[in-house]
Amino acid sequence: MNKKLVGISFFLLASTIALGAFGAHALKKWVDANALASFETGIRYQFYGALILLVLAFRPETMLHHFRFWIRALGLGITLFSGSIYALTLGKMFQLNLNYFGPVTPIGGAIMILSLIMLGLCFVRNAVQE
Repeated sequence: MNKKLVGISFFLLASTIALGAFGAHALKKWVDANALASFETGIRYQFYGALILLVLAFRPETMLHHFRFWIRALGLGITLFSGSIYALTLGKMFQLNLNYFGPVTPIGGAIMILSLIMLGLCFVRNAVQE
């Protein structure tokens, strides 16, 4: 078990719940429905990513170097994807121009997709070697 990854996963899950509550109760008073839907997308993908990381934390293979690289990439992708959406939404809330975060969202999503594909390949290659 990777205790550090377990801790990160639970932090992400807890912050997902907190952000979800914030979006459901407070944020909808300050932003339009489109911004709220975007915020909820960020929350949803953060939740998916946190669950994936939690599952990976209990796999012994993830302590191998090539797994660790792609797990970190997945964490970066989650942070860039969801974090940029949060920044864009909060920018609307506080009437700040944070549009420069817009291009970060698809980059984070691409990193998430690539890291999941590569993690899948790592598991397949590792299973073949056994």
